[in-house]
Amino acid sequence: MNFVFSPMPTVSVPVLGMAARFPVHRIYCVGRNYEEHAKEMGFSGREPPFFFLKPTDSLVVVDSAQTGAMPYPSLTQNLHHEIELVVAIGKGGRNIAASDAAQHIFGYAVGLDMTRRDLQNDMKKQGRPWCIGKAFDHSAPIGPITPKAQAGDVDHAEISLQVNGSDRQRSNVAKLIWNVAETIEHLSAAWELQAGDLIYTGTPEGVAAVVTGDTLVAQITGLGPLHVQIG
Repeated sequence: MNFVFSPMPTVSVPVLGMAARFPVHRIYCVGRNYEEHAKEMGFSGREPPFFFLKPTDSLVVVDSAQTGAMPYPSLTQNLHHEIELVVAIGKGGRNIAASDAAQHIFGYAVGLDMTRRDLQNDMKKQGRPWCIGKAFDHSAPIGPITPKAQAGDVDHAEISLQVNGSDRQRSNVAKLIWNVAETIEHLSAAWELQAGDLIYTGTPEGVAAVVTGDTLVAQITGLGPLHVQIG
């Protein structure tokens, strides 16, 4: 097949213990999926889950024992960190029941949903889509994927983020409003999931601004940590 210009290479994420890499199809994100974070954003209760997407090439892929570089984005004065458990889908499907969700999961990773909060808030006030606040270049750092069988009890794992060595976010995945299986059920009712999809499952409370030079260490028990420096 001929193209008018060379296509971009496939975006992929390393897998712990494997030479083969995980090819990425789409990036789905769940909004306000921890109760305390929903409250700090001005909401409360167990509202129906809602989703937004990031472009595949917004990933900043960071291998084990490395520190990734994320450039400080344009147009913002209020860049926020949001640590998230990322679910890597290995088997696609539509209308997947929560009870069957586990068989569709390949593995898990630590991710950051970086947010231009000022731009997001401006769009919210105007009733406009807020892609500019969420789906910008380099907005989705991710560490290596840990295969499901090696990840341990992810549903009850501690999740935490430190900035320059100080705690910013600390919670437990068990506090998700919609757990991983329920999220897959809701998401697959709206889109047909494909092998290669990544699901950023939401962030706990404690989101705050970072500036150029800050070093972020994101950790979830049982998974490889994610180190990122804001450039």
